[in-house]
Formats: sequence, structure tokens, C-alpha cells
Amino acid sequence: FATRRMFPAFKVRMSGLDKKAKYIMLMDIVASDECRYKFHNRRWVVAGKADPEMPKGMYIHPDSPSTGEQWMQKVVSFHKLKLTNNISDKHGYSILNSMHKYQPRFHLVRANDILKLPYSTFRTYVFKETEFIAVTAYQNEKVSDV
Repeated sequence: FATRRMFPAFKVRMSGLDKKAKYIMLMDIVASDECRYKFHNRRWVVAGKADPEMPKGMYIHPDSPSTGEQWMQKVVSFHKLKLTNNISDKHGYSILNSMHKYQPRFHLVRANDILKLPYSTFRTYVFKETEFIAVTAYQNEKVSDV
């Protein structure tokens, strides 16, 4: 799939944040299991052991850091997050193996500076319904690759 934006985009609405505190929003994508899949008889089935995973970085939301008040005023969208299957990627995109299952993870960090990130407390949220199989071509004729 070369390089693509994740579709559909991951979106969250925040509530309960300290309005004055600064927060950094991040996302990473991790392998869900140790399997490779194939689309067979109109469904996904396990087709063997997973390929080795490339190390993955964190995608920092471009509005980070922002105040809790700013984050809570809008839907936070990760539509600029880019995925690739190019193992020699030098752009910092999330490198995924095609035909493997992945789980996006959303991280909320109370920190006013990206440099303080390693020393800050992370709150991690996983929504099982966002799990997906990365593909290089759509497996459904009703969806066109435009």
C-alpha cells in the first residue's frame, strides 16, 4: 500500500480534562496477534505465522501540546497519520505488514512540552472496535481504491 492515510481516520472526543493543563495526544499501532491473514470465501482466515514487525514510533497529534479546554472543544482527529509497508521508510510513518492485524492505541499525556514526554504519565486507551487488517488492495469489490 506504499503510503496511505489510515481510513477511516481515528477520531475521539475528550471530556473531563483539566481546562488549564496542557496535554499531548499520541497514537501508535501495535500488532494484535502473531498471525498472517488471507481473505478466503469472503472472510478473513489465519494463513500462517506473522512476519517480523518493524519498530514503531509514536505519532504525535500536530495540535500538541494544547490545553484541556482546547482539546475538549472539538473532535480530535488523527486523519494525518500515515501508514506504509515500505520497511526503508525515512519519513516516520507507521510501518505495517500487509495482511496482518493491528490495534491502534490512543495515548493522553499531561505535559506542557514534548521534551517532557519521556518523564510524563501516559494514559492509554484501546478501543477493540478499531482493530483492522492492513491491506495493499481492498478485498471488497464494493470499495474502490481511489
